[in-house]
Amino acid sequence: MSAPKKSPTSNVAKGDHSARAAITYYNPAEERDADKAPLQWKLIRRIFIYTRPYAAKRNWLFVLTFVRGLQLPALAWLIGKTINGPISNRDLSQIHWYAAGYFGLALFTIVNFHFRQRFALELGESVVHDMRTDLFAKLMTMPMGFFNRTKFGSIISRMTSDVDSVRAGVQEVAFVLVVQGLQMTTSAVLMAWYDWKIFSLMVLLAPIIWFVNRNYQREMARRMRKVQESWSRVSSTLAESVSGIRVTQAFVRHEVNAEFFQKLIDTHGENNVGVAQASAVFVPLLQLKSQLFLGAMALLGAFGALQWHGWLHMEVGDLVMFFFLANLFFDPVQAIGNQLNQALMAMAGAERFFRMMDQAPEWSDAANAKPLAKIQGRVEFKSVNFEYKTGRPVLVDISFTVEPGQSVALVGHTGSGKTTLVGLLQKFYLPGSGDVLVDGFNLNHVTSDSLRSQMGSVQQNNFLFAGTVLDNIRFARPEATESEVRGVLESLDCLDLLADLPNELHTKVTERGTSLSFGQRQLVCFARAMLANPRIVVLDEATSAIDSVTEARLQKALDILLRGRTAFIVAHRLSTIRKADLVLVMDQGHIVERGTHDSLLAQNGIYARLHREFISVQAK
Repeated sequence: MSAPKKSPTSNVAKGDHSARAAITYYNPAEERDADKAPLQWKLIRRIFIYTRPYAAKRNWLFVLTFVRGLQLPALAWLIGKTINGPISNRDLSQIHWYAAGYFGLALFTIVNFHFRQRFALELGESVVHDMRTDLFAKLMTMPMGFFNRTKFGSIISRMTSDVDSVRAGVQEVAFVLVVQGLQMTTSAVLMAWYDWKIFSLMVLLAPIIWFVNRNYQREMARRMRKVQESWSRVSSTLAESVSGIRVTQAFVRHEVNAEFFQKLIDTHGENNVGVAQASAVFVPLLQLKSQLFLGAMALLGAFGALQWHGWLHMEVGDLVMFFFLANLFFDPVQAIGNQLNQALMAMAGAERFFRMMDQAPEWSDAANAKPLAKIQGRVEFKSVNFEYKTGRPVLVDISFTVEPGQSVALVGHTGSGKTTLVGLLQKFYLPGSGDVLVDGFNLNHVTSDSLRSQMGSVQQNNFLFAGTVLDNIRFARPEATESEVRGVLESLDCLDLLADLPNELHTKVTERGTSLSFGQRQLVCFARAMLANPRIVVLDEATSAIDSVTEARLQKALDILLRGRTAFIVAHRLSTIRKADLVLVMDQGHIVERGTHDSLLAQNGIYARLHREFISVQAK
């Protein structure tokens, strides 16, 4: 069986899809490109496009965020006014009013904070929900070439950790930065308004603030990118290891794999420690300037408060207010530093998410493609050539015709191009040159869905989805009733093979169908294909791993499934193709022999040799 080859490029059909020539391909190595800016307005804008369906909630959130940024400075200002006013004047009645106003404002602050948090969490979850929905829909439309090139773990990382980092960016970073920034700005304006002389001390620290923040952002961007990359490798390796656990244990590779995984975990841990080390250096520097300013303000402010006149003179209430406002100005520094870490993670996650979302398929249905009407099942290949990678042909000058209801057997060693050929028939790929026709219609001119909806497929791995046996059979036609499913199984004369299951058709199927025997999984796939009532059936090594007793039983079901339908049978086991109307013998992408089973045996060529090898193996 010819397996798809991984490649950064893919075959592009001529004529109908010329626009595909400019396609760029998704390359996981691009994720390690460190030259991209960590904070990009285009990414931020694209993230916030996902908030449009929730505009009312988002806009209220911005209002609450704006008010939240003013509330704490307003409380500090009110404390200063209270000290300078009713407290200094010993006016008890006014103190009651000021105290009532303070507690009223404090209560409003709490209520505002509740709804700001709630709306932010709900908005973040809504955005993540839509992003994951869009990514899944995108993946479902990508052709086979994309999945041949892209690691499963990378797809999982885009859907999980990368989207979760964007969630944190929406829920926390954007609005927390607005709150903290507005709080700093309001505090600065009030301090400058009441005493620009003392406030000017903070202005002198501006160049230091800019320098530290600039270097902090650059260093954290570099380190956070390394964390994202190492985590992608960890998740990819984990997914691959779990999927291949049977092979790992069979070849006693668990210790070697564990050691390799340990190295990946060590690297990821070192990258996370690097982020912590950078934070440990820069965050104290960001806090140091606030301590210096508060110390200087305490000395000068206290001296000015003790003077009855002079350029440094200030009221005691103003001094207390300054201390509160100074804390409100510098407290956000650490919060902003922490949020900047999360912002960089959100940018990295968004960058990787949108890179996959922007990945253009190497081909798509032509703009003028039309739905294929009900077909009879005539198939024709005309001088078809195909290659996964330029300069490495997989199929060369393939030409043959199959009439409706005929069966075609594809025979040849692994890598001869059999699976690629049926992949072109199912329009998983497009030919580089030549034409594939069904009932005279060029597949380049018909929609993929209308073609595949009239085809049935049984694959070598007998893939089953989590659910029940009934659910898996109805996958081809979800609206089918249970009685219809039973009717299909009875027509295949195999209903009894599923009767021994604990709950018959309602038996739960575990991941990949491992709770069923291979023969039972094969039967489910046969029934699924027959329920679709296809005109063309593709069997790709469908009975390659069935024991002879089970095969004899299922062979009858297979004959029923193929009766009256055009069938393409890919098999190494010649016992499954003896009744074929046409046998195509393939070797290195060429059709080297064609004919019936008997005529090819009479030629005493490649097919005859394969047949002798098969008989020899059976005899041992």
